[in-house]
Amino acid sequence: MAGGYLDDKWVQGGTNADAYAIWHWHLIDVFVYFSHNLVTLPPPSWTNAAHRHGVKVLGTFITEGEKGSAICEKLFSTKESARMYAERLAELAFKLGFDGWLLNMEVELQPKQIPNLKEFINHLSSTTHSSVPGSLVIWYDSVTIEGDLYYQNELNEHNKPFFDICDGLFANYGWEENYPSRSASVAGDRKFDVYMGIDVFGRGTYGGGQWNTNWALDVIRKGDVSAAIFAPGWVYETKQAPDFESAQNRWWSLVEKSWGIVRKYLRTLPFYTNFDQGRGNHISVHGDQISEATWCNISSQGIQPLLEFADSTANPIRLLVDLKEASYSGGGNITFKGSLEKGTKFMTRIYQGEFILSESLIHFFYSVKSDSNSSLGIVLKFTSTVNKSMSVLLTSHGMDHVSSAFSTVIRTSEHKGSSPGWVINEGSIEMKGYVLTEIHALCYRSNAPPKEMGLKSRPLGPDHAAMASSTDYFAVLGHVTVKTSNYKPDFPLSSSWLVDGEFINWTSDPQDSRILSVKISWKLKEGKEFVCQHYNVYVEKLPKLANGNQSTALEHVQEYLGVAHVNCFYVSGLKVPPSISSLKFIIQVCGFDGTIQNLAESPFYQLEIKGP
Repeated sequence: MAGGYLDDKWVQGGTNADAYAIWHWHLIDVFVYFSHNLVTLPPPSWTNAAHRHGVKVLGTFITEGEKGSAICEKLFSTKESARMYAERLAELAFKLGFDGWLLNMEVELQPKQIPNLKEFINHLSSTTHSSVPGSLVIWYDSVTIEGDLYYQNELNEHNKPFFDICDGLFANYGWEENYPSRSASVAGDRKFDVYMGIDVFGRGTYGGGQWNTNWALDVIRKGDVSAAIFAPGWVYETKQAPDFESAQNRWWSLVEKSWGIVRKYLRTLPFYTNFDQGRGNHISVHGDQISEATWCNISSQGIQPLLEFADSTANPIRLLVDLKEASYSGGGNITFKGSLEKGTKFMTRIYQGEFILSESLIHFFYSVKSDSNSSLGIVLKFTSTVNKSMSVLLTSHGMDHVSSAFSTVIRTSEHKGSSPGWVINEGSIEMKGYVLTEIHALCYRSNAPPKEMGLKSRPLGPDHAAMASSTDYFAVLGHVTVKTSNYKPDFPLSSSWLVDGEFINWTSDPQDSRILSVKISWKLKEGKEFVCQHYNVYVEKLPKLANGNQSTALEHVQEYLGVAHVNCFYVSGLKVPPSISSLKFIIQVCGFDGTIQNLAESPFYQLEIKGP
């Protein structure tokens, strides 16, 4: 990740709300974290986000220049040396939880080194496959079997010996129109293990990359091989207009148009998403905003929606993940705004799935915050084993004018959220033998007056209020949960946990406050098991009264510190005023269905503050 955007170096997250992120995981099979260092390890945040979306993650091993030649001299000096270094790379993938390696030897090699290079590739492939199921080792089209640094731009006799002992070839970018089909012929049954390279910056690449990247994709698809897109961060790094989010969506829509969707998310239950992109301007929990600070942590990405970004002038409703708009959970949402006449509707895809329904009742939950009589429903699309299609609308408000467009309409029950304006909708369905294939959002205007709907209009700014009319539409979708009746996370009691603090370090500042750094770690007691999505970490600062007793006045004022995806959290630079006598660090357990443990019942670590 070059170009000055390295916010991912902060394992627990950073403060840049405009940090680089990818949210089009449904168009990706394998994500390679690349740099020009000898060994590039994918940051855990990228591994977490990719794995959540079913995408494999590879690190990079690259040798370049004089230093690279010296490394290869040592690496390939003997068969034993080649095997030893291969085993170290395999261990890194296993220990750090990523899925393999891209190998790039950008140096000339001596013919005598080639046998040991092949031993290195073969042993790395077999060892990594053994320790990391489903792993990949991909060879970059650089050095040839003769030892020449000579890009072939295709699979041929000069690089096929390497291809034969690993999982694929990343062909260099300088290919011509007939190279993909030629490579497919050479690969035979393994034609999809050939990845034709495209440099998005357009450096010597077919079609010129950039906004013409889809030209190369079309040719690769016609050639019946796979594609390797290098540096999609071009959109971010070159500051494409009008803004990163819009340009990113436009660029990836070209990829989808050419290549299609490669993965569908709703396959297992429970399914939960809050549309969080892993960056934002605030953080919310169940509709309550708990932090106003800007942040980035791609580990926190929810399952990303498969939104369709068509020409905004052709649609009455614009949809986007608005990082400045209210969030029900995390820092994301799907915001719908525009103009919609009464009696009309706007429907758009948000997910695709392949979930087979059984006899169990399936429950759907979704949160909405909207203006006036702007209503938002959820449309479920099903197919059966006999190719029968059905569409089911989940809605809490009457819409007789459009209900005939759906096979079934299910009236959801409404529950007001703890935060003003948010309404939680709940509906259930039983369709044994059907496959849930798509989830859509439906925008429409309700027949019911606003007070009957139980919704609270969001405050309108002076500009918005001045132009507001009966056709204005605004709604925010905060989250979607799908689960069975028998899924109920049984959070362990607070007493079931062992919570500890270590590496405690105190300093002071000019205002006489003390500054604390400490590592908080926790684990379940022996015999207890529970797997969760993540942990929210809070602190309570408890002051001491004049009589020496501890005050309870601030006992329930929790300050959000961050999120943990492992069983530890580093608190750094926590400011503690002189009046505080004790700190209570609370670890809130968060389930896979979006439920959270009550803070009063959560495990905690209490740190008594001793005098100077």
